Amino acid sequence: MIKDYGDTISLTLDGKQIQAAQNEPLIEVITKHAVDVAHICYHPALGPIETCDTCIVMVNGELTRACATKATAGLTVDTQHKNATNARNEALNRVLYNHNLYCTICDYNNGTCEIHNTTSRANIHHQRYPFTPKPYAIDNSNPFYRYDPDQCISCGRCVEACQNVQVNETLSINWEAERPYVVWDGGKNINDSSCVSCGHCVTVCPCNALMEKSMLGQAGHFTGIPAGVRDPSIDLVKSIEPFTGLSPIFALSDAEAAMREGDIKRTKTVCTYCGVGCSFDVLTRGRKILKIDPQTEAPANSISTCVKGKFGWDYVNAKERLTTPLIREGERFREASWEEALAVVATRLHAIKNRHGAHSLGFIGSSKCSNEEAYLIQKLARSVVGTNNVDNCSRYCQAPATVGLWRTVGYGGDAGSIHDIEQAELVIIIGANSAESHPVLATRIKRSQKLHGQTLIVADLRKNELAERADIFLKPRPGTDIIWLSAVSHYILQNNLEDKAFLSQWVHHLDAYKASLAPFTLEFAERMTGISQDTLKTVAQKIAAAKSVCGLWAMGVTQHTSGSDTSTAISNLLLITGNYMRPGTGGYPLRGHNNVQGTSDFGAINTFFPGYQQVSDASIREKFSRAWQTPVPDTPGLNNHQMVQAIHDGDLKALYIMGEDMGIVDANANHVQAAFEKLEFMVVHELFMSYTAQFADVVFPAAASLEKEGTFVNTERRIQRFYEAMPPYANSRPDWMILRDVAKHMGHDWGYTHPADIMQEVAALTPLFAGVTYERLAGYRSLQWPVAADGTDTPQLYTQAFHFEDGKARLYPLEWHEPTDKPDDVFDLHLNNGRLLEHFHEGNMTYKSEGLRVKVPDTFVEVSPELAAARDLKTGDWVRLRSRRGAVRVQVLVTERVQGNELYMPMNSASEAVNRLTSNEVDRTTDTPAYKELAVSMEKLGDSGASPLPRHNPRFATPTPQLGVEVERKWAREDYVFPDKPRPEGGKV
Repeated sequence: MIKDYGDTISLTLDGKQIQAAQNEPLIEVITKHAVDVAHICYHPALGPIETCDTCIVMVNGELTRACATKATAGLTVDTQHKNATNARNEALNRVLYNHNLYCTICDYNNGTCEIHNTTSRANIHHQRYPFTPKPYAIDNSNPFYRYDPDQCISCGRCVEACQNVQVNETLSINWEAERPYVVWDGGKNINDSSCVSCGHCVTVCPCNALMEKSMLGQAGHFTGIPAGVRDPSIDLVKSIEPFTGLSPIFALSDAEAAMREGDIKRTKTVCTYCGVGCSFDVLTRGRKILKIDPQTEAPANSISTCVKGKFGWDYVNAKERLTTPLIREGERFREASWEEALAVVATRLHAIKNRHGAHSLGFIGSSKCSNEEAYLIQKLARSVVGTNNVDNCSRYCQAPATVGLWRTVGYGGDAGSIHDIEQAELVIIIGANSAESHPVLATRIKRSQKLHGQTLIVADLRKNELAERADIFLKPRPGTDIIWLSAVSHYILQNNLEDKAFLSQWVHHLDAYKASLAPFTLEFAERMTGISQDTLKTVAQKIAAAKSVCGLWAMGVTQHTSGSDTSTAISNLLLITGNYMRPGTGGYPLRGHNNVQGTSDFGAINTFFPGYQQVSDASIREKFSRAWQTPVPDTPGLNNHQMVQAIHDGDLKALYIMGEDMGIVDANANHVQAAFEKLEFMVVHELFMSYTAQFADVVFPAAASLEKEGTFVNTERRIQRFYEAMPPYANSRPDWMILRDVAKHMGHDWGYTHPADIMQEVAALTPLFAGVTYERLAGYRSLQWPVAADGTDTPQLYTQAFHFEDGKARLYPLEWHEPTDKPDDVFDLHLNNGRLLEHFHEGNMTYKSEGLRVKVPDTFVEVSPELAAARDLKTGDWVRLRSRRGAVRVQVLVTERVQGNELYMPMNSASEAVNRLTSNEVDRTTDTPAYKELAVSMEKLGDSGASPLPRHNPRFATPTPQLGVEVERKWAREDYVFPDKPRPEGGKV
């Protein structure tokens, strides 16, 4: 969150002169100085909400809420004044009137319940206002969490989090009800509302009103008792409470909570879905995952999660997990010991190398595995086998963005941090459905737009959520982003709107770039893209006028034959407007997987050693050869696209794949699978018997991220540690250990005993990571590369210079090329494809979650209302989509998110995969498949009646936006009295 704190000032706290930051919330100042002032509704990630009144102090002689008071010079604060302590006591008693205390048998009583802790510290022995139940039922409708109104104190934290952090704008408080309570979309049950199950509300709830269902009956020693016993037990305790007071009850609950400490393990981890890099604590009891608990100190996400990161961990304990190594015998697999499987792999790889040469073997790293594991797979390829045939799935998505940045500014990574995106005056998003593909990052944009007036421009084929919210939404024709981007740049330069001083000081090749823009007139852009000249002028003027601009893009840009060029065009536009080298500026290619950035950073790529050190550089090769004590190859390696063709050509005989379902995520899946069938030998590391694993000769059961240690690099170049929350499942092993043992069986004893050993070796060989150590990454600490030897990292890449020898950026001239696989009379529709909020990629992990399947059971194809009318289609109908390569059978979802002859199909599928349709066409520079250039025909197969997207999916509901909790409505109630006085007789609290 953006915190607008100023310089250090002095104020008086309880008679002592202290230092604080200008505008820092007074409650935080008080807490830092170890003064015990109760506060329940305040949360550092949410700011002042002012509903609970428990933090009242005396400021300059007047009672005021400490959460809503900012520190300023000369304040006199008295926390112990009798009137202040009485007001806080009154406020806390009002809270307890709305909350049924049964701490000992409450699953939330794990030391973090703020009502319990605050009441205990305040030494309240008897409730002034006994709890009375509310006339509302518990809502159990959501698959992931439940809401209990009787436990709810209407503090509004959940509402603030939903309205102004997540900005899904579903929750509010019905302040006008006889007993105020939280409502979803004005009064719907949770599962029928617009709630996207992001979990923000559950995370910030100070008690057990909102609880993960995975916690219920699981966390405590007495919490699993049946309701028939539990409820009378609560009533019994309540009946004696007036005589015993609360102290004995709290003592018992505190003892029970202490008992839980030995049973419940709290482990910091990093999410294994998208590239945002959310980190959080995971609470486990044995192998049972109780909850995901985000912490404010998490550098990328703070308290935020999405539905997958908060609730999508069922795959870790799924019954489909592989439990032991498997060796193929004919058409079947048999179980084998680790020793046998490792020996088979070593023997077969040696034999193929001896017979066909080192370059007949290929290695594929995983964007799901750790940095250390990426390093080891490239070391296995280069040092043990002797080939540069190593790559990873960044080839499928991010390589063009990296090239665009290399060409223009020098580093292939985000210019700054998510915080820079949050504070930019203008954000432009091209070809990225961020609210579904990078949900937590999108919350920062939605928040900045809603609360701070950030301008948002979105260019996409679909009207996704951020397009709905955008100040300007551009819908270019497929494959024409480079045209309108270049036309906007052309207009800016023609009309002297560029940043002349910046260009003069920091940028080369302006004249050549200007000349290359001659074809990109506004008239040409309008004709080719369908975007009006007036709209393009407005876009140009807004970008040129903004004080700071961040450009974001993803696979809607990169997965084209012109992906590298369009990425370059974005960076060119940012350069001519001076939008680098300052906070809130720069280019941000949004990385798709949790470690797709790190897998390339750490060398699992055919042209680079770790840290993008060129394999063509003899001095670099000598350095690694000396360190590894083996020769390293100088012959250029094949990328994964080239490997598939080399298999078909008979040149590549063996393939070693670590944690990548290449057979279904690579383009033209039928072509890829046909290649697998031609291999002499194939090894796969996997959690499950994936589509790719079915083609293998040996399958190693790999450990999930919760079962090992390591580091990931997120989209903002942030290196973060994750820790082992539970031992590996059954007989599985961490990938780094498998690779180490394969190398050992091939005669190379690397000697690693922990991933920290691997990182130490990387840092010694890689200037980009010179100062990276596990000690410097302990807990929630992180480092953004480059990291100097002394541990100094680089949140902003370009502050003193660009990453070229002379420190200057380069404008890069471009041409437009027609997209491939265009519609014709037979294949007359364009099919776009991409991610979906509830599932990830092909769904290998998310389909193991019953709750995620409840929300989205399978894939579908979005069809516009006008096309549906023309083809006599309705939601639920079955159609066959056919391309020039294959066909899939899928259900129709009629929606206004797409228009005309544009279709959209999510890439996740439990049965039919969109990559049975995609082509072998690739980006001309990087070989990234042109997934987004896809023409299909659509044949109606029959009626269904059942929507592929259930009616309880949040896309069908209408949010209820408001500016936060609207506490003024509480204060306006006739029965509300400021807590310097007891509440009126019969008044509601």
